[in-house]
Amino acid sequence: MKHEPVLLNEILAALKPVPEDGVLIDATVGLGGHADALLEANPKARLIGIDRDPEALARSRERLVRFGERVTLVRGRHEMLFDILKQHDIEHAAGIVADLGVSSMQLDDAARGFSFRYDAPLDMRMGSEGTTAADLVNSLDEVDLARILREYGEEPMAKRIARAIVSARAGTPIETTTQLAEIIRSVKRSKPHEIDPATLTFQALRIAVNEELVELGRFIVDAVAVLGPGARIAVISFHSLEDRIVKRIFRKLEGQCVCPPGMPVCGCGAQQVVKVLTGRPVTASKDEIDRNPRSRSAKLRIAEKL
Repeated sequence: MKHEPVLLNEILAALKPVPEDGVLIDATVGLGGHADALLEANPKARLIGIDRDPEALARSRERLVRFGERVTLVRGRHEMLFDILKQHDIEHAAGIVADLGVSSMQLDDAARGFSFRYDAPLDMRMGSEGTTAADLVNSLDEVDLARILREYGEEPMAKRIARAIVSARAGTPIETTTQLAEIIRSVKRSKPHEIDPATLTFQALRIAVNEELVELGRFIVDAVAVLGPGARIAVISFHSLEDRIVKRIFRKLEGQCVCPPGMPVCGCGAQQVVKVLTGRPVTASKDEIDRNPRSRSAKLRIAEKL
């Protein structure tokens, strides 16, 4: 089954028009769905695709092979945008898209350990390096675990779940998704048709493992800096933490102060360099949600470089 990128028509509309010699950036290329459509719609444009997941890059390389030298795929994080463009002698981008968060391929691959739907090693890494979710749940103390669940999962029962994790691992290490999910469900019940009690904890651990919120604001600032005049950036987020960061940085880049209330003098340095084109985030249509349930939580924000 062919991967269906989220909010594809909206992305294509957002990044028009692209000059014939323009360079598009897909900062989270994944399986190449957005990149494929953008290259098809802009037959003279080039595209740089970035992703930290080697498996995703291999899949996108297969999908985009027909575009030949118009495509350059780079393994790395989107926060490395400046360095990546410098290495490829690119000064300005004609459009940038970033589809944040975990991909459907990663969620559906049981071995990656992202989902409690499968019994799998508790990994959750988008790449092949670094700390796993098992490392975190077996090494962090109760206070730090609770903080991660509260801040990254907005889990109201963070303290109780952290305490249960620490208690359970005293007997045997927590090594699989099923083990962790059962520990969470032992202290947090759900009613029929509610989300699984493990959902927020798994989200929190995934964000912590992959440092998904680290430098997200800096990436957006850097991305806007490399856009040419009139070019646009389109960012898709899938949970409120990401969306709040995107909204806040867009507001700052539009010249609105984002300092905490009560500060006598603005210290955030807000300057107007973009026009935000989405007062409210763009969301998926009912038809798209019916075809692709993952799109239900997608939120798209767009800004144009002045």
